Amino acid sequence: MLRFVEEILLLLLREDDGKFVNVPQSSMDRAVAGAVLMELAMENRIDTDLEHLILVDATPVGDSLLDPTLAAIAEGKESDARHWVEQIAQKAPEIREQTLERLIERGILERQEDRFLWVFRSRRYPTVDGKAEREVKLRIMGVLFSNEIPSPRDVVVICLAHACGIFSELLSKRELEQATARIEQVRKLDLIGQAMTQSIQDFEIWLANAAAQGRGFF
Repeated sequence: MLRFVEEILLLLLREDDGKFVNVPQSSMDRAVAGAVLMELAMENRIDTDLEHLILVDATPVGDSLLDPTLAAIAEGKESDARHWVEQIAQKAPEIREQTLERLIERGILERQEDRFLWVFRSRRYPTVDGKAEREVKLRIMGVLFSNEIPSPRDVVVICLAHACGIFSELLSKRELEQATARIEQVRKLDLIGQAMTQSIQDFEIWLANAAAQGRGFF
């Protein structure tokens, strides 16, 4: 079974050229962070309520995508899910690269580097076996366009996809209009997902205010 961070990266990759869809880096980083936390919750290592993220079991999962975050939570002060989304988002580029390497090792993706006159230009990750990618998309579409009770794993993936803003890439305008109420209904079922979404929204507001005030970032 794929981890949540693997599934969300497969959703973010375009099938035609193997490049990531155009989503804000900050949103992607926070979605990766949310994916790790949600996986730890599914592994019964953490739990959450409206105000706290609680360490349940500090025993390592045995997965290099998850154990560093679990160790950080075990060593850190008790805080809420939103705090940990922000903390883990700082490590998201490393987690993302590790996840891509794992997908390559499993034969799901391959890495291709585009060069012009021997100068590295960009990197693509076309699918070798599209079965895993199609399976994720079919599951999510089945939830969005039915009244069936979604599985806990599908709730998580929908929260992550919404946070990244990629439903506009996966669905036509008409399909998105039809699915919007269902997306809102499903994503409210997960507290970590709500914290992740709020973190993304707060960051976007901060960026907008900074830009309006003419504040530089570098």
